[in-house]
Amino acid sequence: MFSLSRSCYLNNTSVSLSGSPFSNNRRRRLTAKVVALSTANRDHSNGNVLIDTRSGATALQEMRDGYAEVVDPKSGVSGGVQDVYGEDTATEDQPVTPWSVSVASGYSLLRDPHHNKGLAFNEKERDSHYLLGLLPPTVVSQELQVKKMMHNIRQYQVPLQKYMAMMDLQERNQKLFYKLLMDNVEEMLPIVYTPTVGEACQKYGSIFNRPQGLFISLKEKGKILEVLRNWPEKNIQVIVVTDGERILGLGDLGCQGMGIPVGKLSLYTALGGVRPSACLPITIDVGTNNETLLNDEFYIGLRQKRATGQEYAELLHEFMSAVKQNYGEKILVQFEDFANHNAFNLLEKYGTTHLVFNDDIQGTASVVLAGLISAMKFVGGSLSDHKFLFLGAGEAGTGIAELIALEISKQTNMPLEETRKKVWLVDSKGLIVSSRAESLQHFKKPWAHEHEPVTELVDAVNKIKPTVLIGTSGTGKTFTKEVVEAMAALNEKPIILALSNPTSQSECTAEEAYNWSQGRAIFASGSPFDPVEYEGKVHVPGQANNAYIFPGFGLGLLMSGTIRVHDDMLLAASEALAAQVTQDNFDKGLIYPPFSNIRKISAHIAAKVAAKSYELGLATRLPQPKDLIKYAESCMYSPSYRTYR
Repeated sequence: MFSLSRSCYLNNTSVSLSGSPFSNNRRRRLTAKVVALSTANRDHSNGNVLIDTRSGATALQEMRDGYAEVVDPKSGVSGGVQDVYGEDTATEDQPVTPWSVSVASGYSLLRDPHHNKGLAFNEKERDSHYLLGLLPPTVVSQELQVKKMMHNIRQYQVPLQKYMAMMDLQERNQKLFYKLLMDNVEEMLPIVYTPTVGEACQKYGSIFNRPQGLFISLKEKGKILEVLRNWPEKNIQVIVVTDGERILGLGDLGCQGMGIPVGKLSLYTALGGVRPSACLPITIDVGTNNETLLNDEFYIGLRQKRATGQEYAELLHEFMSAVKQNYGEKILVQFEDFANHNAFNLLEKYGTTHLVFNDDIQGTASVVLAGLISAMKFVGGSLSDHKFLFLGAGEAGTGIAELIALEISKQTNMPLEETRKKVWLVDSKGLIVSSRAESLQHFKKPWAHEHEPVTELVDAVNKIKPTVLIGTSGTGKTFTKEVVEAMAALNEKPIILALSNPTSQSECTAEEAYNWSQGRAIFASGSPFDPVEYEGKVHVPGQANNAYIFPGFGLGLLMSGTIRVHDDMLLAASEALAAQVTQDNFDKGLIYPPFSNIRKISAHIAAKVAAKSYELGLATRLPQPKDLIKYAESCMYSPSYRTYR
């Protein structure tokens, strides 16, 4: 390792480059001089520092003569040694150069999250990579490190503290972070993602330490391509982007919505096996309409009202164009937590020109459809035999409704217009009916059926008589006792899905659903709930978590080189997930498989998605692998430590 840090020139007339690629002899020393480059002379191709291998004495003399300011060796500043970079003599309002050039070795290796192994470095590695004395003498396994970290994390009583501990671990030791998350996925998933990530976004300004992705604001308009090139990793395969306007069920959190892309991409790696270096979280900051944040001294985003209309559209178009120019045709862009009007517009506008996917619309729809296909084994019949009522007609609600109608159409060969009539939606103004068509947003109009106006949900339940009740409203406690009891009166086994996140926004709790239905409900939620005992029987609620779908779905797109997303791929993903539910899962009342098998589940989903892509002629990675499941597993990132030479 060699490092051109401040301490290099304190007392020595030479810089040790031992162990570097510049020397075959480990103990050989080269003298070097750091030359500060002006902007005009900077090597923009790689940002390298130029190294002059003249004599150390000459180099230092030239620095004293003009290359850098020095202080009096007898002074008390910086311990009385030469200030090579002029940092000590600069006042607070004078700029200094943050010199740092290093190879991953020695102290720098311990600060590199991509390669750091902590106490798991063996004795040979410690000797050859200049770690002797920098670590205690003991050598431990990665498994013991996981055990220790889990013990420490479990000491915290507040979920946000656990979240911060996990983010800190990710910044220190990337492989250990993913190993811990994969080995304890059911326990840690609610910490790194919903519901805890919602609170993390609300307080992101206060807990922000180091950037984990790119922040692109209105200030960067006209320079977005340059901003993308600032990211150190160049081989990006998947981007998760948000504008923070509709974070979970918490509303407009502006720039602080960054926690969502960061969390999603952690799951892409842990659950889907996409390598971390291929993932890029991005937040588009166009301001916020959240007055609390605008008045918060710790808020980290633009302090202005949200840009809309042409200004917003131009920024997003520049972003999408720059992404394609910088990363190519096959870069996957996942839109996350955009407000309804923008979410649908972006998906429609770029769905034919880019590889784009909206998890709120398409991912949620796919995972809910999988749960409904599984639930048919409980209640009997097929999807076409059922009637569906939604509370919530936004991007999640209409996305799920459309995929249900598509699946019924596929199963029965009925026209899509007919299968849509089996699905009813309730929004803030009541049941969506044809008499409201003129005032409806365009994405709600396909669900405006002939019926008298109904304003209350419980009345809609009694008049429509649904077998399935689905909540995507983002408003808690809306599945009241009267609503659940009405569903139980109409159905022997009512299917109730309270999907809004986080937990505080869930339409009802698992305990409420089971108690109010006399233990007969088939229940699943967006956020996790503990098992519920009712009259001596333990009911295990399912979790309709998008994490079942998007990691495997994304892996399938990437490993096949898919260039566009097609609805049939979403149906394939749903069917693949439903097929992973075993009889043992059904016996426990589960309509989703346990997360402990998520890597296996993701591999099966990826294989089905890739197969559909090849079938549709949208895959570019040829020839098609014979065994797509094995191929998917072979593509997955492993968090196990590697041995260093």
